[in-house]
Amino acid sequence: MRAGITFGNQAKIGPYEEALRRAGIEPVYNPASIASLDGLLLTGGTDVDPARYGEPRAGETDKPDRERDEREARLLVEAFDAGLPVLAICRGLQMFNVVHGGTLIQHLSNIDVHRQKPKDAEPGRHPAAHRIRVAEGTRLAEIIGAGTHDVNSRHHQAAARRGDGLIVSALADDGVIEALERPGDAFAVAVQWHPEDRIHVSDADQKLFAAFAVAMRDYSRDSAARKSRSTADQPGQPRLSA
Repeated sequence: MRAGITFGNQAKIGPYEEALRRAGIEPVYNPASIASLDGLLLTGGTDVDPARYGEPRAGETDKPDRERDEREARLLVEAFDAGLPVLAICRGLQMFNVVHGGTLIQHLSNIDVHRQKPKDAEPGRHPAAHRIRVAEGTRLAEIIGAGTHDVNSRHHQAAARRGDGLIVSALADDGVIEALERPGDAFAVAVQWHPEDRIHVSDADQKLFAAFAVAMRDYSRDSAARKSRSTADQPGQPRLSA
């Protein structure tokens, strides 16, 4: 199975690659389209351009990477139209929200809770930063369980106005949105924390990537079945006589 993985700095994608491969997924780097993919993973990174949600750039907001913004927005739209499984992480959640018409908090007032960068943390074994609460009846609850979970975190922005058609599936204790999803889709889940950085110590984070893999497998199987039916419906080609 192949998942497109988007990023701005390739030096920082090692933990995502490991998490995908542990789940049986092969990464495809910054794909141009979703063709031949079974899933799409949006990673963390620099801030989304505020112009995309109709706001001027605040002083704390990163210089825009408009090329990345455009690529990810286009891939997300393609993925949603095709029913391709999507997992969006950190900045990925923010783009996920903006693509649906949502807005962002450009700089959190309680940044110390959410922007913790542990020094010398072992890959896949980062300490937890804070606790989230997953809402019952959501896709995320189905995957990792409703109720409280410890997560790691290193962001200074967050979703503000929720995008059209999205639901909030997890919140931090201070009310910051920690997960969004598209109800009705097989797998369209966005999380604000970094599950790839606790893949060796958190059952919940392992389950998230495992569920992504299952959804990709189902998508691949269904796509193959659709192609088979389409081929069978085509009129036969006349045989050439010798």
